[in-house]
Amino acid sequence: MRRSGNESFEPPIWLTPTGEPVSCREKIEGLNENLEEIRQMCQDALEDGLLMECDEAQLRATLRRLVDSLENPYASRKAD
Repeated sequence: MRRSGNESFEPPIWLTPTGEPVSCREKIEGLNENLEEIRQMCQDALEDGLLMECDEAQLRATLRRLVDSLENPYASRKAD
């Protein structure tokens, strides 16, 4: 796994929809592992784009739009 630059990102304290901290250690570890994998993939994509002489601001904006485009498949459960 390539590592570079700013490694200061810390995952949040994960909260339930009611605002309580998630207490299950396995859930927290799984969420943090997923987040680190996503972070590394985004870092790799950013570095690749920069090496291909793409605009950094556009790359970052595109990654933000990608996250914003994610859909919650469980949204209908909230009404239940």
